[in-house]
Amino acid sequence: MVFAPGEKPGNEPEEVQLQNASKQIVQNAILQAVRQVSQESQHREERISDSRSHIQLGVGELTKKHEKK
Repeated sequence: MVFAPGEKPGNEPEEVQLQNASKQIVQNAILQAVRQVSQESQHREERISDSRSHIQLGVGELTKKHEKK
């Protein structure tokens, strides 16, 4: 093995450690982003569901008023 000036033979394991740490950081960032998107989607679905139930209640009230006439 040939080493560049200033490079030590013991640097390779350190480089592997840095690569592993980088992979872990990227993996954690991806997991966090996926969780965030999942939560936002769930909240959006809940808001849509709430809106639909409010609309359905409103339609029901209109029907009752119409029936009274």
